[in-house]
Amino acid sequence: MAANTPEWKDEIGLKPLASRYVKMDALPWRPTAFPGIEIKMLLEDKDTGLMTSLTRMAPGAVLPLHEHTDIEQTYVLEGRLVDAEGEVKAGEYVWRPAGSVHVATAPEGALLLGMFLRPNRFL
Repeated sequence: MAANTPEWKDEIGLKPLASRYVKMDALPWRPTAFPGIEIKMLLEDKDTGLMTSLTRMAPGAVLPLHEHTDIEQTYVLEGRLVDAEGEVKAGEYVWRPAGSVHVATAPEGALLLGMFLRPNRFL
C-alpha cells in the first residue's frame, strides 16, 4: 500500500485493510519552505500525489504564487484564507479546479484542512 501517514509510528504492524485512527498530537508540525507556514501530513501517497494535510499559517503568512495541478479542496478550521478572488473563513470551504493559479494569505493566521489529488506547482 503506497498511501500512509508519514511520521505516525502506530501504523507499523497494522494489517493492510485496517482503519487508521490517527491522533493529531502524535504527528509533528513540519516547517515548509515558506515563512510562518507549517503542515501535519495526515495522508500521503507519493506514487499518485494524493495528500491530506493540516496547514497552520501564522498571522500575515503568504503562500506564494502556485498552480493547482489537479482539484484542491480546503476547509478552514480557524482564521481565514484570502486571495485575489475572495476569502474563505472559519467553517467555510473552497475548492479550486486544476490549472487555477493564485497567491494565498492568512492576515490573522489560519488552520486549514487541505486535500490534494496532486501536489501544487510553485511558480
